[in-house]
Amino acid sequence: MNTLIAISGLGVFCLIAEIFNLRKLLVPVAILGLLAILGLTVSEFNSPAAYYNNMIVVDKFSVAFSSLFIVLTIFLVALSGDFYKEHQTKLSDFIAIKIFLLVGAVAMVSFGNLSMFFLGIEVLSISLYILAASRRLDVKSNEAGMKYFLLGSFASGILLFGICLIYGATGYFDIAEIKDLSSGAGIPIWFPIGITLMSIGMLFKIAAAPFHFWAPDVYEGAPTMTTATMSTLAKVVAMASLYKLLSGMTSVLMPTFEMVIVVVSILSMTIGNIMALRQENVKRMLAFSGISHAGFMLMALLSLSAAASTLLYYTAAYALAGIASFAVIIYVTRNKNNEDTSNFNGLGKTNPLMAAILTASLLSMAGIPIFAGFFAKFMLFSQAIKAGFLFLVIVGVINSIISVGYYFKLILAMYTKEASEEKQAVPFVYYFVAVVAILLNILMGIYPSFVTNLLS
Repeated sequence: MNTLIAISGLGVFCLIAEIFNLRKLLVPVAILGLLAILGLTVSEFNSPAAYYNNMIVVDKFSVAFSSLFIVLTIFLVALSGDFYKEHQTKLSDFIAIKIFLLVGAVAMVSFGNLSMFFLGIEVLSISLYILAASRRLDVKSNEAGMKYFLLGSFASGILLFGICLIYGATGYFDIAEIKDLSSGAGIPIWFPIGITLMSIGMLFKIAAAPFHFWAPDVYEGAPTMTTATMSTLAKVVAMASLYKLLSGMTSVLMPTFEMVIVVVSILSMTIGNIMALRQENVKRMLAFSGISHAGFMLMALLSLSAAASTLLYYTAAYALAGIASFAVIIYVTRNKNNEDTSNFNGLGKTNPLMAAILTASLLSMAGIPIFAGFFAKFMLFSQAIKAGFLFLVIVGVINSIISVGYYFKLILAMYTKEASEEKQAVPFVYYFVAVVAILLNILMGIYPSFVTNLLS
């Protein structure tokens, strides 16, 4: 609860900073504020509590994921200062929206009541709608914002309908009460229907097949900074909240629903990887890559009672690799009209460090040792095998091999093709964010227990 109040206060400060002409101090102050909030959040790790009639629940799960979200927001805010330099008069708006987006993210993993969960997801979603359409004179940005808003609104409506059915079946919005009633006999048919509708809404948010069609167009059309936010922070928030939602309402998934998750996981991995092979635009490629990673993350839902630490590790590994890769992508394409692979030709010669960081982040996403992405997939596969889903693991391994094809297409462009332009100066912030993010990813790969033991 203290974390939510502190983040909200920081967001309000960012909004009014423009009035006091604190534009130049805005990004440093926001980062220092987020670091302080991170310390406040971590201090609550061993102090479980519930606030406002169980509306907000602070436990190890919420603290661990909230800390991850704050770290990701720090990276995104750090990159925003240079990215939005042509919008200096509106910088406070962009930073404030990212801070308020974090408020929704924390609420989505700290809820103890479905009304608080829905409030959190709407705060996060509306922030993303605004950011996607923030370049009002860019037709692609307008299209991305409108498409995301319309489809996201339908998904939110389906989600809300599911919440209504669950309330109708149980008479409660409180997660603890719902879980107690769901384990008893005589639960109405509206309850599983409600869970199904809520899951459909959340599968849209994580861009899992067959609810993924919005992602490539929105990722491509939105400003690259917004794409980075959707691909990393927004995706891991939605996945973590879906896991908490299902584990909070039922101890074991129904066999039919379990098979639906398996099918969606296979579809997401396969469609995402095969379609990514055909892409020349890097943002579209990462959109389909994100769809495939959503399929991998869904494996955690098959072990609701034991996969929280594995999901935390996977989302952290994926998000850190994504942040590192987008730091390089923003630098390379910031003065370009597109994000095609050809823009990266010869980057290994013109800027070896940035090329090495992008290569490392792509290798982590592909699941290559020593990076955290490898151990994340290994943990998910191990738990899926224990749960009796060997076929799903085989499909996952095959898809991991397929993913190497499109990741290496970008890597080969950096190291085997001639550069189309001279080396450009790189602002320090891009180096800093990219290096720190990929180093954290590598450290997680070397010491995985540091993260996995948090929730064990």
